[in-house]
Formats: sequence, structure tokens, C-alpha cells
Amino acid sequence: MKMPKKFNTYCPYCKAHTPHVVERVKKGQASTLTRITRQKYRHTGIGNSGKFSKVPGGDKPTKRINLRYRCSKCKKAHLRKGFRAGKFELVES
Repeated sequence: MKMPKKFNTYCPYCKAHTPHVVERVKKGQASTLTRITRQKYRHTGIGNSGKFSKVPGGDKPTKRINLRYRCSKCKKAHLRKGFRAGKFELVES
């Protein structure tokens, strides 16, 4: 799927349609203090450790793509619900 890097869309902060710049969201540094990471070291021999899916039919064929939309006017960014795509590319419009 190809998507333009800049396009007009609604900004919830300006409450108007303004030009936005699209950027792909990268995964941030995981916190070591969360409950799930503390439990991971305590229960080392339990379960499959997330290596494979126990759901019949296997894992999902595609990953969900998260995008950050940054307003050119107020410079604030907002997110929308992610969508699935096999290939994703940001192109100059």
C-alpha cells in the first residue's frame, strides 16, 4: 500500500482540516518495571514463552501498521486506529 507523506486531514487540536505529515510509529524502549516483565523472569519454565500461536490456523499473516499524524499548523501529533497491510510505503505526493 502506498500512502502520501503529506495530506490534508482533520486535526482534533485545531478543530479544522489542516496539512499533516505522516510518520510511522516505532516501538519504544520497554520498561523493566512492568508487571509482565517481572513475571517473565519468575516463571521461566511455564507456557510457550510466546514463541508460537496456540490459535488454530496460526498467527496473523500481516502486522498492524501504526501511523502518527503531525499537524503542520500547531505541530501536535495524533494517532488513529492501526490497519493491516502486507507492504506499506510512504511516498512523496
